[in-house]
Amino acid sequence: MSRVLTLVFVLLACMAFSQVKDSKASLLLDEVSQKTKSHKSIMADFSYTMENKQAKINEVKTGSLLVSGEKYRLTAAGQTIICNGKTIWTYIKESNEVQINDVDAKEDALTPSKLLSSYNSNYKSKIIKDKAQTDPSVESIELIPNTIKNFTKAILVVDKTKKQVKSFILLDKSGNTFTYKVTNYQTDIPVTNADFSFEASKFPGVELIDMR
Repeated sequence: MSRVLTLVFVLLACMAFSQVKDSKASLLLDEVSQKTKSHKSIMADFSYTMENKQAKINEVKTGSLLVSGEKYRLTAAGQTIICNGKTIWTYIKESNEVQINDVDAKEDALTPSKLLSSYNSNYKSKIIKDKAQTDPSVESIELIPNTIKNFTKAILVVDKTKKQVKSFILLDKSGNTFTYKVTNYQTDIPVTNADFSFEASKFPGVELIDMR
């Protein structure tokens, strides 16, 4: 799995286990969660930036995410991950291969829907002032892990009027800053089962690697 997709799922873990101490942050996150869960489907386009000033690295990529319950289709950095709730297909464009896995049945298994709607237990959260944000409808929430993690903190930026996630930033121990910004957000669009399944016929010559 590429770095961008790996980091998306690291953030899923972060969002899925955030312990809210700040009452204002708690209320806002609850509102965002409830609003998100009320939608039958969500489609979001996003930009992804990986920056390390010391190493002079500044990479910019784009991706898209379609979610309906526990079903999703995530595309970024030459890879597409598709899940129908039971099976996960990871298509790698460069090698024209698809890896097939069963969904992890554990309760804490990560899914994109958790990124958009779930906030529970292992992180301290608080509202912070962000000088870069001039929009009065935007609120920034800092998440600090209670236990040792590969990252030091994350910042979730929320539109408090629309109750939507606008962006999130992850800072790791190596001095890297990963920024994801939602550039397009649509809700309750029509979806079908075909949106969440891999059709090999559309990828001539694709190699199927069944890892179940």
